[in-house]
Amino acid sequence: MHRSEDVDPGFEFSDNAWAKVLEAVDQTYSELVAYQEQLEEKNSQLEELRRFLSSVMSSVSDLLVVIDRGHMIEQTGGSFERLTQGTSKTWSGKSFDDLVHPDSLQIFRETIERAISTHERAMVEIDIVTVDGASPLELSIAPRLNERGKSVGAVIVGRPLGELRRAYSELESSHATLKETQAQLVRNEKMAGLGRLVAGVAHELNNPISFVYANTHALEKSATKLETYFNAVTEGAPREDLIALRQELRLDRAVANLRTAITGAKDGAERVRDIVEDLRRLSADGGGDLVDFDLVTTTRLAVDWIVRGTKTPVSIVFEEGDAPVAYGNPGHVQQIVMNLVQNAIDALSETVDPEITLTHRIEGDWAVLAVCDNGPGIPEDIQPSVFDPFFTTKPVGEGTGLGLSISHKIAQEHGGDLTLCSTQDRGSCFCLKLRRKPNS
Repeated sequence: MHRSEDVDPGFEFSDNAWAKVLEAVDQTYSELVAYQEQLEEKNSQLEELRRFLSSVMSSVSDLLVVIDRGHMIEQTGGSFERLTQGTSKTWSGKSFDDLVHPDSLQIFRETIERAISTHERAMVEIDIVTVDGASPLELSIAPRLNERGKSVGAVIVGRPLGELRRAYSELESSHATLKETQAQLVRNEKMAGLGRLVAGVAHELNNPISFVYANTHALEKSATKLETYFNAVTEGAPREDLIALRQELRLDRAVANLRTAITGAKDGAERVRDIVEDLRRLSADGGGDLVDFDLVTTTRLAVDWIVRGTKTPVSIVFEEGDAPVAYGNPGHVQQIVMNLVQNAIDALSETVDPEITLTHRIEGDWAVLAVCDNGPGIPEDIQPSVFDPFFTTKPVGEGTGLGLSISHKIAQEHGGDLTLCSTQDRGSCFCLKLRRKPNS
């Protein structure tokens, strides 16, 4: 055992230094282990991000290609492999120019060089060569810059136009079919209205024409009697025979009936003339300038024609009130009124004592017509849809759902409006508002 005075005084210092070295080594090792764990975690995150980006790139429907300044392919993605029937490794290091159809090569090169030199995005439409032949692409070319802002290539995003054009063609075809269907429905609505109008015309013309026809028979009988009598006169029959023949033919009565038949035929013909004149005004196409017109007279004319053609017995009530003069197209307004009244009549088909009330009034600068009925009314849940095109509560084949929609459009084209008014009791009520003549 050594004595303390024999120990080297520097030994204790060396032990302390060595302990510090070992401590520093342990700390450094711990830091290295922690850094290694962080590095592995970062690598795991980067790998996850790489897989995520790879899945995204592979699921993108557009073609993605990264090229250098020499147009050499560095990386691909999106639908590139599906269009070219090759992998990223297959095309890596090859020129993108090899994919471009010869007819599009010149414009492609000019566009991509412009994008690289100007550092601005460019668009171009080209054809690329695929196993199925030339395929049109719309390319978006963006310059690829390094950390110093220098162009090192480009990123190309290509959208196949074949499917887009096919989809557009299908959309255009569907749109044309829809327009044709809409036109057919409008024609059906017009034909339905025409059918009702023709029924009214036939019914209205039947009476005066029948009256004229009956009077022509009376005229024919009287003419026959007169011919028989005058033939006897011409043949020189004795006076006594002529008197007897006159009594036999009841010639005095025939002459009196002759005047009555002529008057009746004339009245019937005039009635037919009036009906045709009303029909001419009703069927006016509405061309020309807007005019002042009596809304009450226009309403009555339209209502008369609808009532003539309906088989539903309905009471029409015109409430006494204002007689507004509206400003617009009376022919078009008649269409609105006819549609409102016809809809009301249809709604009253199962109503006891059906009644339609029409009220005219003036509200400031507006001429207003209210068409109300005592039918079942319109349920609250469908009230917002009554003016929608093709919306109808009628059974299939009995309505197109265009009547109210067209009427609403006509009212708005006149600068007015057509609304579903509220009612205090049962039934429904529509209000048509039209402008009165400006500065009147």
